[in-house]
Amino acid sequence: MAGHSKWANIKHKKGKADAQRGKIFTKIGREIALAVKEGGSDPAVNGKLRDVIAKAKSSNMPNDNIQRSIKKAAGETDNVVYEEFSYEGYAPGGVAVIVDIVTDNRNRVASEVRHIFDKNGGAMGTTGSVSYMFDFKGVLLIERDDKIDEDELMMKALDAGAEDVQSDENGYEIHTAPGDFSLVREALENEGYVFLSAERAKLPQTMVDVEDEEILQKIEKLLEMLDDNEDVMEVFHNANLPEEEEEE
Repeated sequence: MAGHSKWANIKHKKGKADAQRGKIFTKIGREIALAVKEGGSDPAVNGKLRDVIAKAKSSNMPNDNIQRSIKKAAGETDNVVYEEFSYEGYAPGGVAVIVDIVTDNRNRVASEVRHIFDKNGGAMGTTGSVSYMFDFKGVLLIERDDKIDEDELMMKALDAGAEDVQSDENGYEIHTAPGDFSLVREALENEGYVFLSAERAKLPQTMVDVEDEEILQKIEKLLEMLDDNEDVMEVFHNANLPEEEEEE
């Protein structure tokens, strides 16, 4: 379940990253700012910052950009204060959606996200209304490579504390408990593995098939508008979209 849908979503996001690289980097810059505010600018002692840096690198953010973002965050006054939280809701067709936010203006983003749901036939929900349908996991994706020994990768990942390792024609998907994500990621990094994606993610327990074309278009538009919002860091959903199936 998680493997196929996650790979397809990452491919889709990578395509958007190529087309909207500046917007992606701006969003990651906010996550860096939040991490620096919470734990300081030294990645050696700030685990959250190390995780965001890994995410930045997997999104092809240049190291110079990463360092500038860290320095900027370290030098900012308290005039800009970012906070991190999530919204939950439903897209048309009973599709569950979780929207991860990092913003300096809660009122603005609340209004914008509600508008996006309403405009596309969805509905905002209360906290906990859909999150129980998702499992919070660390997810590491490694692209398939003839140089990678699958048995060795699995052994090293499990030894480092991973819960599960899945593979398909695209590559390898490693799941961890959220608290073990950093340890597993850093252990595999030290072994020389390069990640296509490295993040904590909310993985749907079951997928919802969408067959009605009109509903499908509304769902896709809703997800696209959420992705385009500057305060939205990640969007997780359980729609089994045709585009994702084709990419598998």
